[in-house]
Amino acid sequence: MTDSPAITAFYPVPTTPRHDGWTPARQLDFIAALGSIGLVAASARAVGMSPKSAYALRRRTDAQSFAAAWDAALIEGQARARSTAIERALYGVATPIFYGGRQIGERRSFDNALLIAALRASDRRNPSSSDHASPRFPA
Repeated sequence: MTDSPAITAFYPVPTTPRHDGWTPARQLDFIAALGSIGLVAASARAVGMSPKSAYALRRRTDAQSFAAAWDAALIEGQARARSTAIERALYGVATPIFYGGRQIGERRSFDNALLIAALRASDRRNPSSSDHASPRFPA
């Protein structure tokens, strides 16, 4: 899901082997999902685990490498989600139009609220961007 070396190069947290537990493979899949989705709960569910157990695993004293990979994946995933939201807001989402069983075109839907939300999220991530007022457009 993700090719970032900072995300995939971590040491899994040693756990007691269980078929329904946090195996090393499940930890790697979680970090990869987090790097793609940017949401902890959705990433945990994607690997068949609960968000609560993911946070508990992260809090363990021997989970420094896992926590660092988590942080890097979360940043990458959230950046990817913001980028996708901005792209969809600017270029729209295509919905095919069918007539007589054949596609005759497509309709593009634009969502300005999505763009505003994505831009606000970007502003929260970069607080220094609002500190510098433009001479033409004071803050």
